[in-house]
Amino acid sequence: MIPAAFDYVRASSLAQAIDLLRDDPDGAKLLAGGHTLLPALKLRLASPELLIDIGGIAELKGIEISETGIRIGALTTHTELFASEPLNRELPVFRQAASLIADPQVRNRGTIGGSLANADPAADWPAVVVALQAEIEIAGPNGLRRVAARDFFVEIFSTVLEPDEILAGINISRPKPGMRFIYRKIRHPASGFAVVGIAVGVRLQRGVVAEISIGVTGAANHAFADQHASSFLTGKTLTRDTIDQAAKLLSETTECLSDRYASAEYRANLIRVEIRRALFALSS
Repeated sequence: MIPAAFDYVRASSLAQAIDLLRDDPDGAKLLAGGHTLLPALKLRLASPELLIDIGGIAELKGIEISETGIRIGALTTHTELFASEPLNRELPVFRQAASLIADPQVRNRGTIGGSLANADPAADWPAVVVALQAEIEIAGPNGLRRVAARDFFVEIFSTVLEPDEILAGINISRPKPGMRFIYRKIRHPASGFAVVGIAVGVRLQRGVVAEISIGVTGAANHAFADQHASSFLTGKTLTRDTIDQAAKLLSETTECLSDRYASAEYRANLIRVEIRRALFALSS
């Protein structure tokens, strides 16, 4: 339980943190909330030569709401997302999702950027940002770039981030009037992570699905945006029959993980159950 020796720098700016990463992209690690990195250091699953603490960088903090959209700094904590009244007037799904994350200690220290960059396949925020059709803002030596959330997650604990890049923020376009979101999950009883988590956004027009987006976490080796069930439901009313068909389609087209707690078949069944519950809630 004793980490290997490492150097430590508390970066004062985003530019300094990027420079430090660029100098040694393979030997340096970023520290934000630390809920994944610190246990890995203690168990020597990670042995960086340099630890770059980005917790004091002001430009990575805060929630900005404008007429066109919302920007959330990467260092915004789960508790801050839960507590922000302006954010939750616009998108109450943030309070809903934040309330389901782990425990108060984790929510007080953990950050949304750290969760997304870590890309744990059972984390909550990946499904939410996918359903919100957000863009991930990435800072690197060549400046800023944006990547659609649906394209950000690659494999288990793997994203499109380059070794010398930092996740700087999350950008969300203001949803169209009538767009409603929900996040549901089945929690692992020990860790609190999602065995299966489903985030759904739906806009109904005269009872017909005009727009829909679905993000899934916990089920596969990374969070993903559904294509099949969403395409099936677009232009249809949310009846029991169409919801059942969409749930079946989503579960059958997902290559589910299997582990000691939940088999692939069990996860597929949870997908059917949770997407049905989410769609029924949004249809009322």
